[in-house]
Amino acid sequence: MLQKILSTAIFIFLLLPTNSIAQRKKKDTNINTYDESLYSSVEWRLVGPFRGGRSGTVTGVKNNDLLYYMGTAGGGVWKTEDAGSSWECISDGYFGGSIGAVAVSESDPNVIYVGEGEQTLRGNVSSGNGLWKSEDAGNTWKFLGLEGSEHIARIRIHPSNPDIVYAAAIGNLWIPNKTRGVYKSIDGGASWEKILYISDKAGAGDLILDPNNPRILYASTWEMKRNGYRMDSGGPDSRLYKSTDSGTTWVDISEYKGLPSGPWGIVGITVSPVDSNRVWAIIEAENGGLFRSDDAGKTWEKINENRALRQRAWYYSRIYADTQDKNKIYVMNVSYGISTDGGRTFT
Repeated sequence: MLQKILSTAIFIFLLLPTNSIAQRKKKDTNINTYDESLYSSVEWRLVGPFRGGRSGTVTGVKNNDLLYYMGTAGGGVWKTEDAGSSWECISDGYFGGSIGAVAVSESDPNVIYVGEGEQTLRGNVSSGNGLWKSEDAGNTWKFLGLEGSEHIARIRIHPSNPDIVYAAAIGNLWIPNKTRGVYKSIDGGASWEKILYISDKAGAGDLILDPNNPRILYASTWEMKRNGYRMDSGGPDSRLYKSTDSGTTWVDISEYKGLPSGPWGIVGITVSPVDSNRVWAIIEAENGGLFRSDDAGKTWEKINENRALRQRAWYYSRIYADTQDKNKIYVMNVSYGISTDGGRTFT
């Protein structure tokens, strides 16, 4: 479909009469201009790091607006303590390569969990092999297992207990495998239990804890496959689930009123910290888009179908709710979209 759209767009552009192009150029000359001396001293500054590859995941630390951790596709985990003025690779000597998720405990910021394997599944994707944990803010690390998970999309930590942690594993991109789904540990990663598994074709693409009630979880599964020349995103095992008992049991809410018909591809989820009844899902589907629930997932409404929010869905589809305004959300894609009216419009 995308190729057809692009082909059509190129064809239409080539058919534009030359006078239309000339008129547009003439119109452009009327755009307001400003004396260069007013802005010539303003420069962009790269906050780095200057090595490490593309960044796939980043997290801040509660009550410290200078401290951030970033996971890269080729250079491990990096840390800044001065809001990006300088960076240090803190995974060298322990692990490196591709990182899919980094999470810091809210109740004990010395505790950091890292999942290997980027979750941006591009053609030159880099895989990983499990999870790591630090209990001293990244000075030392220990391996937690989950070998074969290959791509960790999300890590979520219980807000008051750093030993309770969840990991969403996409799994092997190239062949069916059973090391997919949502995993839970109640002993700080010493052991893991698979608490949500659909099939050997569908991994866990997103996972979120209700900010006001950590017993409530939402998870999306993603049926996908890569090979040397194509990416298949979507199938009957791409679905949306909810748990109200810390992941012990799950309810498939994919066919609840207002959600699109299948097949689905990747799904991104977020819950408003201001109002737990307000849940958003950005869904890759033929009739997909941004959907909102105001009753904690029981019913849904399509709020926005703008293609700019989902144009490279399998690569992005990340959505975040504002911590103070229930109507404000952020969508990560090729462009960075912000809505202040509950998702109906974006800038």
